[in-house]
Amino acid sequence: MTSPVPSKAASPADKEAHKPSNFLRHIIEKDLLDSTYAQRFWGGSPGDAAHHAAGQPDPAKVRMRFPPEPNGYLHIGHAKSICLNFGLAREYGGVCHLRFDDTNPEKEDKEYVNSIIDAVKWLGFGWENNGESNLYQASDYFDFMYRAAEFLIESGQAYVDEQSADDMRHNRGDFGHPGTNSPYRSRTPAENLARFIEMRDGKHEDGAMVLRAKIDMTSPNINLRDPAIYRIRRATHHNTGDKWCIYPMYTFAHPIEDALEQITHSICTLEFEDQRPFYDWLLERLCEGGLVATPHPRQYEFARLNLTYVLTSKRKLAQLVYDHKVTGWDDPRMPTIVGLRRRGYTPEAIQLFAERIGVTKSDSWIDYSTLEGCLRETLDGSAPRAMAVLDPIKLVLTNWDEVMGGAMLDDCSAPVHPHHPDLGKRKFQIGKEVWIERTDFEETPPKGFFRLFPGNKVRLKYGHVIECTGAIKDEAGNLTSVAATIIPDTKSGTPGSDAVKVKGVITWVGVHDALPAEVRLYERLFVEAHPEAGGKDFIENLNPNSLKVLNAFVEPSLAAAKADDKFQFERHGYFAADRVDHAAGKPVFNLAVGLKDGWGK
Repeated sequence: MTSPVPSKAASPADKEAHKPSNFLRHIIEKDLLDSTYAQRFWGGSPGDAAHHAAGQPDPAKVRMRFPPEPNGYLHIGHAKSICLNFGLAREYGGVCHLRFDDTNPEKEDKEYVNSIIDAVKWLGFGWENNGESNLYQASDYFDFMYRAAEFLIESGQAYVDEQSADDMRHNRGDFGHPGTNSPYRSRTPAENLARFIEMRDGKHEDGAMVLRAKIDMTSPNINLRDPAIYRIRRATHHNTGDKWCIYPMYTFAHPIEDALEQITHSICTLEFEDQRPFYDWLLERLCEGGLVATPHPRQYEFARLNLTYVLTSKRKLAQLVYDHKVTGWDDPRMPTIVGLRRRGYTPEAIQLFAERIGVTKSDSWIDYSTLEGCLRETLDGSAPRAMAVLDPIKLVLTNWDEVMGGAMLDDCSAPVHPHHPDLGKRKFQIGKEVWIERTDFEETPPKGFFRLFPGNKVRLKYGHVIECTGAIKDEAGNLTSVAATIIPDTKSGTPGSDAVKVKGVITWVGVHDALPAEVRLYERLFVEAHPEAGGKDFIENLNPNSLKVLNAFVEPSLAAAKADDKFQFERHGYFAADRVDHAAGKPVFNLAVGLKDGWGK
C-alpha cells in the first residue's frame, strides 16, 4: 500500500470556528458590509473604465491577485501570499487572479512562468472562475500604461527629465532635506509629450532620460518626490519581444494592473507601505481622467514571512544554486516550493502553516519547527507505515532451524496504518537472518538502554521475542553481526505471545526480501537560526551535515512506491519517494521530517 491515506477532514463549521481572525478579514468584512464594491461592473477581462462599464455586474464579491515577478522560483514566503490571497478570495465569494508582473525584461524567463503556474496549482488553487481564466500578465497592459503616461503628460502631471542619475539622486534630497526641482520640470506638456514619443521611438540611449510623475519635491515621503515612472531599456521581452524600448517602473505598473483587473484588495508586504501614497495618487489621477473605473483598488500591507534557518532572497538563493552549494532550485534543503515539494511537504501542510502563523502588521520571526510541525500533523493521519533499516547490521537467529521446525521463512504482517484498519495489512517474512539498526546493539549498554545486549530480550516488531547472545567481530574488532535466539511461542498476534515481557521493541527487515534503497537524510541548510545576523556571510553558516546519503534496506511493500508517495518509516520519521530520482528497482527516499523535533538536541 503506497498511496496516501485520507485523513478525516474537518467540517466547514469546524474550520469556520477555528479560523483565526486578522486585520485583513476585518477590512474585507467591513467592505462587504458597507457594499464598498457592490456596484462594480466586470467586462469579462481586464480593461479600462469604458470596457468595464459595458460589462455586467461583477459576480465576484472581492477580487484579489497574486502578482509574482517571473524572475526566479517561488519560496515559502510566496506560498504564504498564495494561500492568503487565494484563500481570502475563496472564503469571501470572490476570485483571485494569477498575474505575472513581467515589466522587467532583463530578469524574466518563461521557465519561471511555468514553475509559478505549477506551484500555485500544486498548492491547491486555481484561477478559473465563472467560466473564465483569470490568468494575466502585466506586459499585456503595456499599451494602456503608455496611454496613461501620455495622459499624465498632457494634463501637466508628468515630465521627461534628462538629468544624470547622479544629479537626480542628489536633487531628490533626503529625510532631513527637501528635494530640488529638476531644471526640466517646467517644460510644457507639448514639449514633454514630444520628448516621450522620442523615447518610445528609440531616438535616445538607455538611461539618457526618464519620465517622472510631477507631484511634490518637498514631500516628507521621498517616494512622492517626482518618482520615475518610465525608463529607456533596450531588452527583448519574453512576451512582447522587441516592440518596446521603454518600460514602466514597477511602482507605476502595479496600481494600473490592479485597476485594469478591478482588484478590490491589493495585498502587499510591508516594504510597499511607503509606496501606498503614490499608488493612491496615480489611481486618483487616472480616475479623474476617466481612464480607470471607480472605486479604484486599495492597497493593504502585512508583515512578510521571516522563518528561522531560512533565506528567502531570490538573489541569495540563486547564489546557492549557481555556486553549487545545493543541487538546484528543487534541492530538498531549499525553501523554494519546488524544494519543499521534493523534500516531501504537502499542500495541506503548507496551507496549515500559512493559516497557523496568521497575518500581522508587525515583523516577527517564526521558528522553523512550526513548519515541520504542520507537516507531521498532516502526514500522521495520512502516511502509510513501513519498516526501514538505515544503518544496517545483520542479526543472526542461531536457533531458527530448531524452533521453526525446518521452515525457512515465517509470515508476518502489520497494519498499513494503525488508525485505518479498513486499509488492510502489509505483509513480509522473517527468516534466520534480518537487518537491524546498528545502534540497536550495545555490547556494554549505557543506563536506560533496553535494546540488544548480551542476555537481554527484545521483541522484533510484528515478529518474535528474541534474546541476544553476543556479537561477531572482524580481526580489527569491528562489529560484523549480532547473534540472538528466538523465544518459542512469542510471535506477535499468536496466543500467549505476550507471556514474555520485554522493555525493548526494535524494527527490522528480512535479509531475504529486503529492498535496497538510497535514503537521503536532510537537516536544516544553515547552522544558525539567523544566517546573516550581525552582517555575517550566510555562506559561512551553511550546515556541512545538511545531507547524509545512506545505503539502507526497506521492507518489500515499498517496491510498489511511486515518486512523491509519502510514508512513515517506523521509529525514524516521515519520508517521500524522491520525485526526480526514484524509480522502480532503484528506490530513493528523502527524509521529510522526523517524528519529533530533535534539532540541536
